[in-house]
Amino acid sequence: MKTVKTKILCLILATILQHVRVTFSLDSAENRGNETDHSASLAIKSQLADHPGGILSSWNHSLHHCNWAGVFCGHKHRRVTGLELYSSGLSGTISPFIGNLSFLQKIILSNNSLYGPIPQEIGRLLRLEVLLLTNNTLVGGIPANVSGCINLQVLLLGVNKLGGDVPIGLLALSKLKIIEFSECNLTGSLFNVIQNLTSLQQIYAEYNAFTGTIHDSIVDMGNLTIVGLGTNLLSGRIPPSIFNLSSLQGLELYLNQLEGSIPPDMHLNLPQLQVLNLGMNFLTGPFPILFINLTNLISLELSSNRFTGRVPLDFRQFQNLKSLLLFDMNLRGDINFISTLANCSKMQDLQLQGNKFTGNLTKTIANLSTTLNRFDVGQNQIGGKISARISYLINLGTLIMSDNKFTGTIPDEFGNLQKLEQIDLSSNKLTGRIPNSLGNLSRLSQVYLQDNKLYGSIPSNLGSCQNLLYLNLSNNNLNGTLSNALFGESAQFLELELSHNHLTGSLPQDISNQINIIKIDASENKFSGEIPNGLGKCSALQYLNIEGNSIHGTIPPSFSALSSLQTLDLSRNNLSGLVPIYFSKFPLVYLNLSYKHFEESVSDKGIFGNISAESLVGNKGICGGIRQLHLPRCIKQGKRRNNRTMSLALKLTIPSVCALVGLLTLAAWLYLTRRRKKQDSMASILTTGEGFLRVSYNMLLKATDEFSSSNLLGAGTLGTVFKGVLDETTVAVKVLNLQQQGATKSFTAECKALRNTRHRNLVKIITVCSSSLLKY
Repeated sequence: MKTVKTKILCLILATILQHVRVTFSLDSAENRGNETDHSASLAIKSQLADHPGGILSSWNHSLHHCNWAGVFCGHKHRRVTGLELYSSGLSGTISPFIGNLSFLQKIILSNNSLYGPIPQEIGRLLRLEVLLLTNNTLVGGIPANVSGCINLQVLLLGVNKLGGDVPIGLLALSKLKIIEFSECNLTGSLFNVIQNLTSLQQIYAEYNAFTGTIHDSIVDMGNLTIVGLGTNLLSGRIPPSIFNLSSLQGLELYLNQLEGSIPPDMHLNLPQLQVLNLGMNFLTGPFPILFINLTNLISLELSSNRFTGRVPLDFRQFQNLKSLLLFDMNLRGDINFISTLANCSKMQDLQLQGNKFTGNLTKTIANLSTTLNRFDVGQNQIGGKISARISYLINLGTLIMSDNKFTGTIPDEFGNLQKLEQIDLSSNKLTGRIPNSLGNLSRLSQVYLQDNKLYGSIPSNLGSCQNLLYLNLSNNNLNGTLSNALFGESAQFLELELSHNHLTGSLPQDISNQINIIKIDASENKFSGEIPNGLGKCSALQYLNIEGNSIHGTIPPSFSALSSLQTLDLSRNNLSGLVPIYFSKFPLVYLNLSYKHFEESVSDKGIFGNISAESLVGNKGICGGIRQLHLPRCIKQGKRRNNRTMSLALKLTIPSVCALVGLLTLAAWLYLTRRRKKQDSMASILTTGEGFLRVSYNMLLKATDEFSSSNLLGAGTLGTVFKGVLDETTVAVKVLNLQQQGATKSFTAECKALRNTRHRNLVKIITVCSSSLLKY
């Protein structure tokens, strides 16, 4: 009995010991795993950075790693199962040590500033189900060994800089349900890689460079709900099988190179379709008439294809339709078909531009939903007046009716469209004045009214539209002056186009408030006055054209600050003065200074090295420049200055260059008179065989009344002759310009000629320099 009890006791002890041994072994494994996860997590942190006090601040030794922000662990073994650090302001790279977190099921690092490659070690994570790395700047392509993540269901890598082809290993990921590769610079054939992934439900691969065709095998992906392949290089026909995917809710194939027609019975197999976007391809055939039964449609776009015919659709069944885009399709027919949109109470975006629709909108426009935000019927053949009922569309933000045949005036009721941001009524036949009510639209940013027949003044209260950036009123019959109020502190124009009108007065000084303006075109008006000096404050200005006005004065010195100018046209005005040399340092690609009164030399640098002769024609004072301009050579600056200041030079020539110039010619009567009247004085003066007369410079200055222009007898290339009265005797004083080449030689020749004359007894020739006397 004792033996039995002893055996039982031993068995119990053995069992207990075995349990303890197993428990210890499990605890040891768990501890080792925890240490691995802890070390790996710290290694991951070491390659990341965030702002002080950010999400990584909790990643330290004082807390167990399962308590760190963004770290999730399993309840049983306390191993890391998830890293969820999306939108956490992180930067840096993804550490290869992430591959040591062998229990990871989710990696969510999207919406950060991560860079560098996706580590190959991710392929070791056999349990990984979700990998989200969207919206970073990762490079280096999709790792080929991602195929090791055999349980992966969601793979989102969009909006990165990955590049390259999608690895063929993706075929091994049979559990994939969602893939997202948008904006990743990926290439190659996508369908060669995903064709057997029958579990796929959503494909997002827009904005890449995928090539090849859409395989017929897509019909095997019976669970597909979203196919987003827009903006790629896909070619060939749209396989009819894609229209048999009854679960399809969104099909977006826009901006590819797809061709062929659309099956006429597609509506029968797509009962759940909500978004259909086939725009900007090469699809042909008649306009698809059987879209009518796609009653769940929210968005329909077929734009920029080659469909033909009319729009036979009756849209009364499309009660959920928010967006209808049929632009640039060369469609015909009466625009009144839009009256069938009356039941589309959720309509927001209606774009029908670039067709050949006719008729008018006078009655039908009031039937559109008040939810409409964008209405574009530009580039058609629609006529009639613009109905004041358009003001019923109180949520309208964009109104484009350009390039049509609209007549009449712009309704004052436009002022009721308080959400209006863009209005384009250009290239019509509109008359009347620009409504002052437009100045009440505080959200207005773009106004295009060019190429009409509008008259009257420009409403100054447009300057109070503080969001108005683009204003184009060119090619109308507008008149009056520009108010300073148009350029008040509220206005911040980027482009201002007023050309080909009848505007008068000066360009307002307050235009200097437009420090961000890029383009000003005020050409072909009747502006006068001078160019505002404050225009130089518009340092961002790239385009300035004031051609064909009556502006006078000079180019303001402040123009030197317009260092961004690329186009400058000042032609056909009354400007004068100098051509600024600093223009040669501007990034000008076009410069026109023709038909003005500019003078001085033209540089041969910068724009002046490529400028055409037509750009300078009509400026008689301009010289120099490149040879192709055929301009006269420039006179040296010193000589030009002497010509401009002749009267001053004549007064200063003798004292300033008396050592170089001065010739005194005394008429014979002076010598004879002095010999007769002053025999005794002459005897004392004569010290050699030949006598001479001593005359000081002050005597000459007094004799000629300081070389007054009233005593000027004549002027030549080499000198000037003045009349003088010396001791009651009339004399001629010749002043040589010895700076002129040949003057010295001429002076010597004249002296010799006079000395050798047969009337030598009648004439004495004297030159004066610093009161010293030289005799010839």
